[in-house]
Amino acid sequence: MSSNAPRAEGRPVDWAGLGWLFLFFWYFSGVTQMLIQVTGTSGFTGFRQAFLLSAVWLVPVLLFPSRTRSIAGVLGLLLWLASLPAFGYFLVYGQEFSQSVIFILFESNVAEGSEYLAQYFAWWMVPVFLAYAAGAVLLWTRIRPVYLPKRRALLASLAVLAATVGYPAVKQGLENPTFAMARDSFEKRMEPAVPWQLVVGYRQYRQQLAEMHDLLEGNKRIAPLANLKDENAAQPATLVLVIGESTNRQRMSLYGYPRPTTPNLDRIRDQLDVFDNVITPRPYTIEALQQVLTFADEQNPDLYLSKPSLVNLMKQAGYKTYWITNQQTLTKRNTMLTTFSKQADEQFYLNNNRNQNARQYDDDVLPPFEKVLADPAPRKFIVVHLLGTHMSYQYRYPPEYERFTDRQGVPASVTDDQLPTYNSYDNAVLFNDQVVSSLIQRFSSQQSNGFLLYLSDHGEAVFDPEHPEVLGRNEAAPTAPMYTIPFMLWRSPQWRESHPLDLSANLGRPYSSSSFIHTWSDLAGIRFDGFDPSRSLVNNGFQARPLLIGDPYRPKALIDFSLIKPKARPADIEVVSGALPGKRPQG
Repeated sequence: MSSNAPRAEGRPVDWAGLGWLFLFFWYFSGVTQMLIQVTGTSGFTGFRQAFLLSAVWLVPVLLFPSRTRSIAGVLGLLLWLASLPAFGYFLVYGQEFSQSVIFILFESNVAEGSEYLAQYFAWWMVPVFLAYAAGAVLLWTRIRPVYLPKRRALLASLAVLAATVGYPAVKQGLENPTFAMARDSFEKRMEPAVPWQLVVGYRQYRQQLAEMHDLLEGNKRIAPLANLKDENAAQPATLVLVIGESTNRQRMSLYGYPRPTTPNLDRIRDQLDVFDNVITPRPYTIEALQQVLTFADEQNPDLYLSKPSLVNLMKQAGYKTYWITNQQTLTKRNTMLTTFSKQADEQFYLNNNRNQNARQYDDDVLPPFEKVLADPAPRKFIVVHLLGTHMSYQYRYPPEYERFTDRQGVPASVTDDQLPTYNSYDNAVLFNDQVVSSLIQRFSSQQSNGFLLYLSDHGEAVFDPEHPEVLGRNEAAPTAPMYTIPFMLWRSPQWRESHPLDLSANLGRPYSSSSFIHTWSDLAGIRFDGFDPSRSLVNNGFQARPLLIGDPYRPKALIDFSLIKPKARPADIEVVSGALPGKRPQG
């Protein structure tokens, strides 16, 4: 740098060269933020923060001007790669990428995130990404060194760092009472710029992962429920909770969908209590189950940290507890799902694939389910967690269940490009029907005293008529299929005889699965201090409440599900007809 300083003495600042440098570094954050602005997706704050923070990358080229092109080339490549998730996410969803999206992807596991990218990939993205890369290369060819005297270059670099990093950091430190709060506020300012979305998101993920270790220890210290009483304490009982995945009840013939996607459940409908007005509070597995399996809800999201979970409750009531999961578990890693599963007495982790793009079928849960049913323990609580109809849908069912391949029963709004995905989701629902009905059949054959309750963690939007362009789940742009879930109860003849309960008048009650623990306790005959009959779907004291959806840590973002409630199905859907697929041999 010192050899360049004399050349810079007495020369005017090359403002044009500085402008090209700044434009090059801004490009990687600015293109996406500009698209967000043009489409009115978000406010001006993100654009402003990305603009300011892009100046940080001027520091190394000001300090080492003779190496401008090589430094800019390396930084540019890294920034381009880091910008692709935000750029691609906007192309798919028309939404701004945030650290919460990264958190969801990482909590679902990295392989699952790769699967999402593959699922959402479309041919037109190739030329768009190539054009995006070409723009960066074109700007790189225009940049040139900007020589400043050594002292001035150093002062300019310090000024840039102070304006973009130092001042905001000090400001947040003074305005917030704790370091953690100051850090979080500062990170929010950093998020709109590349690569800080990824850096912040990954730090948050690692922090949450570490906290999972503490959660298990903390769970052991939670006080048991006070005055717990079980009216069935003297009776042998087997109670089964089946948790589905990504299944929208609007795509089940059991709920009126014209395609016969649930033929087995349809045949035993007279044995089922089918609730048709239940929603999930959130469209993501981890966040939904934090409420479904605990006392947490939309207005008290942290209660899962201080009150017993459903597994804890059942253990306290004297049940031996089991967790059978076909969710991906490369290892028994300490995520929120692992936290719940490890609270049980026994666990069965079935999915050991390296990535989710592998043939992994839910009928793998049947052998361990039969094994647990045969366990001599007189009182058993069994959780079965399915992969259900999770992306990629074509990996959720064996070839013989690929029944839906044409346009029969498909809404006219579904395009030819969307049709294979639309059909594969229905085929996944069809195989899910086979698995759930097989669980019921095996339970029934044991002639056990008990019940089986099936619900899905959340739904899934798959080019549904009201929003024909939407695929997947996005809390920032909610649609009804993301939240409408199946909720059904099968009760054994022995249980029905000893627990006569007419639920026919309750099936249409508006209900959020965030209150599920009260319904389960009511069905199981368990009472305790804090049990709320008004939150039980099967209780005469039930009270309808607003069905709130959204991020409970952003209360102003919560909305009533009635605002997006599904309307009548369009009349342009033709009902499919034909023979059922052959049954796949089990176990």
